[in-house]
Amino acid sequence: MDKIPMTANGYTALEAELKRRQQEERPRIIAAISEARSHGDLSENAEYHAAKEQQSLNEGRIAELEDKLARAEVIDVSKLSGNTIKFGATVTLIDEDTEEKKAYQIVGENEADVKLGKVSITSPLARALISKKVGDTVEVNTPGGGKSYEITAIAFK
Repeated sequence: MDKIPMTANGYTALEAELKRRQQEERPRIIAAISEARSHGDLSENAEYHAAKEQQSLNEGRIAELEDKLARAEVIDVSKLSGNTIKFGATVTLIDEDTEEKKAYQIVGENEADVKLGKVSITSPLARALISKKVGDTVEVNTPGGGKSYEITAIAFK
């Protein structure tokens, strides 16, 4: 059973989703199934079949969340330090083609959201950055072709 690295914020977000699915979604779906049952013949009852499918999807997601939370290895980024890039680091990069400055935090797979500046530890960019230092240049193969970035800052916050 492999551990899943994640930040404290990522863990809290998964816990909140699990709680919502168990305490809000589950009762709502059960009520929808009961309502659909009261309409009679279940073999041709689209509402019933839709509610059962919703229940199946919700229960599957609950099981997935419980598994991820059980295997979570919460890493407190505020206690990390150093001058090399590792999980939890917020890295400031300059695109060597466009001179555009970007900052990304390296987080667990469940937390990744590029629009919010969070990249998964398993992404090509994060894999290229791990163990690098300020001043290093990294080459990243992207779907749009190769990109080159210069690392200008590393922070743990």
